[in-house]
Parts: sequence; C-alpha cells; structure tokens
Amino acid sequence: MSKAKKVIVIGAGFGGLAIANRLQAQGLQVTLLEKNARVGGHGYPLEIDGYHFDMGPSLITAPELLEEIFAMAGKRLADYVQIIPLDPYYRIYFHDRTFIDYTGDSERMRSQMAQFNARDARRYEAFMRASAKLYEAVIVQGLGARPFMDWTSMFSFMPAALRLNALLPSYYFASLYFKDFRHRFIFSFHPLFIGGNPFRAPAVYQMIPYLEKVGGVLYSKGGMYSLVRALEKLFLEQGGVIHTQKPVEEILIRNGRAVGVRSAGQEWPADLVVSDADFIHTHRDLIKPQYRKKWSDRRLGRVDYSMSAFLIYLGLKKRYPQLLHHTLILAQRYRGLIRDIFDRKVVPEDFSLYLHTPTRSDDSMAPPGCESLYILAPVANLAGGQNWQELAEPFAQRILDHLEHRFGLEHLQAHIAIKKLFTPEDFQRKQNAVYGSAWGVEPKLTQTAIFRPHNRSEDVQGLYLVGASTHPGAGLPGVILTAAATDAVIRQELQKN
Repeated sequence: MSKAKKVIVIGAGFGGLAIANRLQAQGLQVTLLEKNARVGGHGYPLEIDGYHFDMGPSLITAPELLEEIFAMAGKRLADYVQIIPLDPYYRIYFHDRTFIDYTGDSERMRSQMAQFNARDARRYEAFMRASAKLYEAVIVQGLGARPFMDWTSMFSFMPAALRLNALLPSYYFASLYFKDFRHRFIFSFHPLFIGGNPFRAPAVYQMIPYLEKVGGVLYSKGGMYSLVRALEKLFLEQGGVIHTQKPVEEILIRNGRAVGVRSAGQEWPADLVVSDADFIHTHRDLIKPQYRKKWSDRRLGRVDYSMSAFLIYLGLKKRYPQLLHHTLILAQRYRGLIRDIFDRKVVPEDFSLYLHTPTRSDDSMAPPGCESLYILAPVANLAGGQNWQELAEPFAQRILDHLEHRFGLEHLQAHIAIKKLFTPEDFQRKQNAVYGSAWGVEPKLTQTAIFRPHNRSEDVQGLYLVGASTHPGAGLPGVILTAAATDAVIRQELQKN
C-alpha cells in the first residue's frame, strides 16, 4: 500500500487508536484528531490528589486481539504494559446477601452453584460447551472481525446462528440451562457490559463467558489508561501523528467521496476518513444532509441507543476488603429494573451497582492505605428527558447511603477524601455521546450484524466507521474487533484501486 495514501481518523478512543495503528503498520500515513486534551475516548483517566480512576473500560478480555495490533508493528504487548490476571473475575452479591465469586475454575463454580441448586451445578459444563461453540464462531472463525455488509455474508451465517441458538435472547438462553435466579443472572448479565438488554440482546453474546474462561479477566497495571498510552506510543513509534484538542466540525465531501475534514476552521485533506466518533453524531453533525441518502435525520431518529451510566468516583481514606477488584451488588428486581432503564427510561428507586476497586490489585492507584473506588449504576439514556443537574446529588446520596447502611461499608461517607460524579449529560457533552449513551447503538437482534451500522459508510465513499456502534459492537473486545473488520474492508478496497 502506498505511503502516499493519507488517512484522517476522527477520535482517539480504543477504536480510533486500534484502526490508526493497523493502518499505519500497513504503510498508510495516519493522522488522529481528538477533541479532548488527551487520547482515550471513553477510556479517559481521572487523577486527583494521588487517586487514579479509569473513567471507562475497567477490564481486559481476549488479550490476543490487542496482541495482534502490536504484532502487526513487529512489537509485543507485554513490552508496553503489565497485564495482571484476576481471580475471581467478579464477586457478585445478590439482594439476599448471598454471593458467588465468579471464576473460570469449573470446580469452584460448580461447588458454589451446588449450594443453591445442585442440578444447575451439573448443567454448568453443558452451558460452557454451548458458550464455547459461540466463541468458536465469533472469535476463532472470525465472524466478529468479518464485515457484514451484504446479505450473502448474513445468509452464510444464519444456519450456524440457528443451530447454536445464537438468535435467542441472552436471558432465555441462560434459562435453558439454569433454574436458580443467581445462576440465570451470572450467565446472562454480560450484555449489560456492552450496553445491551439481556432480555433482548441475542445470545451470540453468550460467547463471553467462554471467552473469559479461556483468556481470563485481566487488568493493566497502572489502570486501563496504561493500555491507552501503550497504543498511543505504538502509533507514534510507527510514524503516526496525533493532534489533540482538535474537534472535527465537518467531514469534507466532493463528488460523493470523503476528501478530508474541517477542524477549528482548518481543512485536513485525506484519501480516506475513519470515524471513531459516535455514530449519530458522525452522520447528523459532521455530514451535510444532502450526502446522506440512507442515514437521513429521520432514519437516525429511529435508531435505538443503549443505556447510559451514572458514575461516582470516590477517593477513600480507608480500605474495604469485602470489595474485590470487580464487585457487583444487585437489586432484587432484574427484569423490572432492566425494563425501567431500557424501555420506560425512568430513574427507579432501586438500582444495581458495579464497583471497580483497582487498589485491590494495584497499590499505585491510591495513596498508601487508601482506596480508589468507581461506582457505576446503569441508568436510562437521555431520551427519557431526565435533568441530571437536579438528579445527580440526590441519586448519589441514595447509592452511598445504601452502600454504607445496607451493604455494610461502615463509615463510608466519613472516609471520603475525593468525590466526583459523572452523569449521562457528561457523556453527551464531553464525548459527543448521543443521548448520553456510553455504548452507542443498542445490541439487539434488529441492530446486529448486517442490521448494525456498517464498517464502511453506506452514503459516502472513502468514509469508514469504527467503535461501539459499528459491527460487531461495544465492549473493549468488540471495539477492537470493529477496527479489524474495518481494516479488512479498507484493505479490500485499496487492493482494487
């Protein structure tokens, strides 16, 4: 591929950094334009008085997908970051105060499950075999990295999808194997990690339990931003160029083809443009309407977006050993709470929480003897019309009261040194996330594979997409796979020319 080919990548999140590295390794000249002061996108860092927080992804799975990016440049991921395996992966507390330490160790899982339902424990291996078959299709056979842009590719996938029950709702898939409410949750919640509703996200995402089992759940020492810095360093070492604080205002189009972008009144010419920005934002705000025959404003308005998240970042002057690196604390309601978040789009009285406590594995994330704690509550996106300037403090107080007085983090609020809130409105303002959604286009059946936004623009030649809203979807492995799929399309089209 000719070095004369110039590429502009909009947005330096994980998807933008991944595609930029892949294209730079192939000899294209890539320039990254990022609106914020630092690269990272949703993986932005927060650092206050010695407390360090990851503001987005908090774990690594499928590390081989990252290793491939470094290998393309003749490098090793291990030379850039220290990856730490976690065991257990998560501690999951249920409303009745029972808990399960979710791990890849089959014997430990069966032993814990048998306390609640012996038949479920015996069905664990059958579920994992089914998950393994989905993993084989998506990861090993490469469906996740293969573009779905025509019906031929879709029809070729359908027989396997039907045979593997991949199109069933994720929760229903888990219910085929398990009866106890605990087991049905722990083997159906993974779509929530990618912004999906477990009651309608297709069971193809049920490959994640096996993906975790074979590759582990991992942590990058120094926080996930150390991985962002590694990808940034790799890109610069290859000769790539990064400009921060350069929000893109328009994708320039001539004769139906992207020829560059405009940022801060300056034109940046390019042979190819790749957008890692939010899908609707890219089309509605960066491409003039006359160039959008398929993705008109009306069509964009019919796209269903994922939930959002409400986050509390706490720097604590005390440590709480009952919190593992990853802890889930669940409300009694599952289906009803999910319906409130995804369909009714209201802020209910109850909530389920995900707590990230990296100081359990990495002392560098907080001052000595202190705790760095990130609390995430799934909430409705801004299509529900909530005013988070009014809701934020009361909602945070309810969560903190619950953790201190009902869950048992004694004197939690008295030990707060740092507190920062991040709401759906912050996602919208700081990251151009439409509706404040942290995961973009919702991963439901009618927005999966060929029905999901394609890796190549359907309206503008020379424009490509990566990131959570593109095939195959959100989550760190999914976003890295979007870059692989988009790379495959670009390679094919450059080889034709």
